[in-house]
Amino acid sequence: MADQIYWDDVSEGEEFSLNEPMSSQRLVIWAAASGDFYQIHYDDKFAENNHLPDIIVHGALKGMLVGRLLDEWKGEQGAIKNWGVSYRGMDPARQDLTIWGKVTKKYEEGDEALIDLDVGVAQPDGTQTTPGTATVALPKR
Repeated sequence: MADQIYWDDVSEGEEFSLNEPMSSQRLVIWAAASGDFYQIHYDDKFAENNHLPDIIVHGALKGMLVGRLLDEWKGEQGAIKNWGVSYRGMDPARQDLTIWGKVTKKYEEGDEALIDLDVGVAQPDGTQTTPGTATVALPKR
């Protein structure tokens, strides 16, 4: 996603994504960076004793990955106007998560060329756990 994307080249319904591995090491690194040391994110026995299928990916990490996807997609000349996600389900670690975006509307408002998107996080089986929306301004050709 290194090239600049232009508003003129985007179509409603267009989709893009990235796959992110969620290893236990990654969760420990995120815990250290974020200060979220709740044991369900890195302690196998603690997660098991709390009836979880595995250690659980931090919600804020999933939200950040959606932000990363948008930032990389918009390119250097684009701007994220707003975005947000809702945490609707837990994602067990040790699997790849798909971070995705789908263009839902393309329009101009004032002097801005805008794109509305649905965004989210999906497990390998397609389960959607972190739905959201975003608006991105893109340059025109």
